[in-house]
Parts: sequence; C-alpha cells; structure tokens
Amino acid sequence: MNTRTPILLTALLVGTALAQGAAPLNLDLSMSLVRSVKVDGKVTEQFSPSPKNVQPGDLISQVVNVRNTGGKVLKNVPVTLPVPKNTVYMAPEKDMSVARTEYSIDGGKTFAAAPLKKKVTVTENGKTVTREVEVKPNEYTAVRWTISEISANQTLKLGYRVQVR
Repeated sequence: MNTRTPILLTALLVGTALAQGAAPLNLDLSMSLVRSVKVDGKVTEQFSPSPKNVQPGDLISQVVNVRNTGGKVLKNVPVTLPVPKNTVYMAPEKDMSVARTEYSIDGGKTFAAAPLKKKVTVTENGKTVTREVEVKPNEYTAVRWTISEISANQTLKLGYRVQVR
C-alpha cells in the first residue's frame, strides 16, 4: 500500500456513487492505521490518519463519510467500497444499522448479505461432489451499504477494517 491509495479509493467511491444515481452525495474516505496501546493498564486503540508506510499484519480502518448535499431526503442509496488489494477484510468499523450491508467475493459484480455461500467441487471417496460452503470474510473483495434514508445535509459514517497481507 502506498500514499496514493487513499486518493485512488476516493476517486473510485465518487465514481461508484455517481454511477449508481446517488448524487448529490459527497463521499470522503479516510484511512487510519490502528494500533493497540496500553494506557494506565488498559488497552486502547490509537489511530494514525493517512498512514504512509504499512507492514504486513497492520490493521487499517477505512471510513467513508457519506453526506447528502442536496435539499431533499435520498432513499435506498448504495455506497460501495472495494477491499484494497493486498489486504484482507476483517470487521465492520462500527454498528452499521443505518444501512443494509452486503458483501462481494467477485470484485463487486454481485453482492449478498452475510453469510455468503459458494459452491466448490471436491473429490470424496473417488467421486466428484459439489458442495455449498460458507465464504470466510477474508475472501470479501467489496462491501456495499444501501442506506435506507439520508436526510438533506445529514452525514453518515460507514466503514470497515482490513489487515495488510
């Protein structure tokens, strides 16, 4: 990951929202390096905005602020955020009850609510068998939130964490 990543993802987000007819929206992506530190004997999280250098195993928080810049309520607004290359999806950034969350394992072509399922072909006792298995979150390649309603001038925070490979 390099310092250009936040700029590229911001451009992707704006293009995604506009392509999905969600304008007038302002999408602002921020990325922070998350570190666990001990303060007075308690473990807390420390956030370093816009990390320039990350190492394998580092935890990154990605948060997109979605702001309705229009003068009326918008309904069923989709916002898509790709999981950056060389990272693994870990967990939502916070409670996302303000939106329906769906995940993709094919680069954002299709989305479904968790737990996702996929078909795999295996050999059992010399026979080829197709089984449906649950997809692990580390296989997610994109996340899409559908905001049921966002009022004029309202801002919502959506996001998740990834771990650098």
